Amino acid sequence: MQNKIVLITGASKGIGEAAAHAFSEAGASVVLAARSKDQLDNIANSINEKSGTAAAATIACDVSNYQDMVAAVNMCVQRFGRIDVLVNNAGVIDPIARLTDSDPEEWTKVIDINLNGVYFGLRAALPVMEKQQSGIVINISSGAATGALEGWSHYCASKAGALSLTKCAHKEMADKGIRVVGLSPGTVATNMQVEIKASGINPVSKLSSSDHIPPQWAAKALLWLCTDDAAEYAGTDFSIKTDEGRRLVGLID
Repeated sequence: MQNKIVLITGASKGIGEAAAHAFSEAGASVVLAARSKDQLDNIANSINEKSGTAAAATIACDVSNYQDMVAAVNMCVQRFGRIDVLVNNAGVIDPIARLTDSDPEEWTKVIDINLNGVYFGLRAALPVMEKQQSGIVINISSGAATGALEGWSHYCASKAGALSLTKCAHKEMADKGIRVVGLSPGTVATNMQVEIKASGINPVSKLSSSDHIPPQWAAKALLWLCTDDAAEYAGTDFSIKTDEGRRLVGLID
């Protein structure tokens, strides 16, 4: 990743924060985007102090607002000259509720972030990548993209839609030097798991903390998906829930 430019949404915590550190340690410059600018600035300062450079920049960004995503992509180009990787990581699951108890306004907000946010990221970044004739987009996916879970109608629907976006973008952009792929990391030890556990709905809420992988594992998988070895998985969701996937990434022997 030496001298590559990486834009990460939802970078203020969890997988996004871990990815910011991982890509920077691999030699990339990173633009961190999220709604929590103060948290982003703290992460960027830590990265810049560790690297001794100004390789991390931040921008306040609501992925459900297309113009915010355009501004984030533009920052990559204006500050660093290009965008090599977009990680569409921002996502929410709260409030968890059965369909008959769900709040239509809150349900729609999840769709706006988890699905429209991925589309807005693709729409903002792909024209720039097409001009460059290169680029990688990684959409954070989930087993919920292909499996139904009680209380997760908003999350399952949004992740299923995001998987379709991955497939469509691959079909349209693969011959232009652009790789679009999904990462299905399984359950990750982030604040989302706290919200899931508090809901008490469906088997995922019954998992113990030891069942979840650390966000650093997902970050390592994101790095691997940018390598030539991962090219064959373009247009699909690559999973690290299996030993095979974890072995490819180097998480286990």
